Amino acid sequence: MNLAGFRLLPGRLDGAAQRRLSDEVMALAAEAPPYRPVTPSGKPMSVAMTNLGPLGWITDAKGYRYDAAHPLTGRPWPPIPRLLTALWAELCDALTPADCCLVNLYDASAKMGLHRDFDEADFSFPVLSVSLGDTALFRLGGLRRSDRTGQIRLASGDVVVLGGEARRAYHGVDRIIPGSSRLIAGGGRINLTLRRAAPA
Repeated sequence: MNLAGFRLLPGRLDGAAQRRLSDEVMALAAEAPPYRPVTPSGKPMSVAMTNLGPLGWITDAKGYRYDAAHPLTGRPWPPIPRLLTALWAELCDALTPADCCLVNLYDASAKMGLHRDFDEADFSFPVLSVSLGDTALFRLGGLRRSDRTGQIRLASGDVVVLGGEARRAYHGVDRIIPGSSRLIAGGGRINLTLRRAAPA
């Protein structure tokens, strides 16, 4: 795909950084247990989710939105790891920090339908995505759901920036490839997406 503002940085995180980050994220997730949210239409998602940072993205019968507390525990979300805040400052915006890191946990059967990240206050800030674990077959389209799409393999350690025109593009995950990484015990994929949800 040739969308302005789309950047793929293959292997941006080396093996040691991947291990350190995955261990830290899973330790933080113990404080904010991953759960399978339900869309406003009542459909359970196949991906388990949690959040890190001042705000977290949630979905339920009331709609899609950001909230400062875990919907099941009522507690604030744990902090975003320094490795991720440094990556955001380097690749996205050194002055305005990301205030949400959505943690998506994929097992062998999980996928993510075409969607746009459209609940943030200011679309001039990009979305930064970090892949850990099994390879994902990522699908990227255009500004309309009916636009042509293409498939991109995202392996462990790959980083994607969706900025500019690509910030509003439809995207999703067709599936993951089980056994393609040994990073996560038992297999699976962790996808970390940093974004600026509140006004700067």
